[in-house]
Amino acid sequence: MKVTDFGATVKGDETKLYTLTNKNGMEIAVSDYGATLVQVIVPDKEGKPCDVVLGYDEAAGYEEGDLFFGAIVGRSANRIGGASFELNGVTYQLEKNDNGNNLHSGMDFYNQRMWKVKETADDYITFELDSPDGDQGYPGAVHIEVTYTLTEDNAVKIAYHAVPDADTLINMTNHSYFNMDGHASGDVLDQEVWIDADAFTRADAESIPTGEITPVEGTPMDFRTKKAIGKEIETDYEALNFGKGYDHNWVLNNKGEFAKVAEMSSEESGITMEVYTDLPGMQLYTGNFIVDAKGKGGAHYHKRQAACFETQFFPDAIHKENFAGPVCEKGETYETTTMYKFI
Repeated sequence: MKVTDFGATVKGDETKLYTLTNKNGMEIAVSDYGATLVQVIVPDKEGKPCDVVLGYDEAAGYEEGDLFFGAIVGRSANRIGGASFELNGVTYQLEKNDNGNNLHSGMDFYNQRMWKVKETADDYITFELDSPDGDQGYPGAVHIEVTYTLTEDNAVKIAYHAVPDADTLINMTNHSYFNMDGHASGDVLDQEVWIDADAFTRADAESIPTGEITPVEGTPMDFRTKKAIGKEIETDYEALNFGKGYDHNWVLNNKGEFAKVAEMSSEESGITMEVYTDLPGMQLYTGNFIVDAKGKGGAHYHKRQAACFETQFFPDAIHKENFAGPVCEKGETYETTTMYKFI
């Protein structure tokens, strides 16, 4: 493992970048600022290194940015309608940071905090964060650990482990933006995606699920047969109109078991990414709201320059009886793993 300086934050925190490399020449870099995934470098079909995630050159970019590049999101990812919820008869108010709703737990984001390095080895690093009672408006203190592992078969494994001292909501994800032709290569509309899901959670104009589970059959949301992202993205369809493209939660067919649930590939680079998870949902977001963001190496990122595969409990599950709930009870362990494998 290589450790380098990653710059100082506006708050004066000195940050580090930790780089892991495997025998195949694949490399990932993560920072203690936000436990952020900064680089994923894989060989393309010609053996040339290709960095397939969007990001910034130093910690200050992540501190100032609002696109969640490479971010660990918590305590509860995605949206909570009305920015409040009731648990054990008590109503908890969250920050209204998205049209009167709560997005990614409010503006005091986990990805804009310093995490401690708990443990390192040649192939993994574990970050930890203590989230106090009342943090972001949630009940209970939670000790959180996130472990990044780079395997010898070219997979990035992200394992989450959290234990609360009171009943609370925990629904964490990673918000990395992927482009199989490289982070600076332009849009991903010709790149192909497959998702093992027969349905998605219908949402309203503010991206809050209605509670309806909508079959993908006969809709542009059907990725059960691999297709180009751009093939149907401009279709006049409610979900695509609301999200300005793909930005919805798919109901995965994995039945809570760790399994392959999605794939993204590029014919140009020859790189394919497989997504594995044990969580019931996944948000496919196609970077619809990226507007000339300055990124790594002087790159400028634009609309639909990447796709996110955010594994999760369903958004707003706390308000939907038919959605698997993200409630983690006192003393229980929240534990989940997501893996991005490159072939």
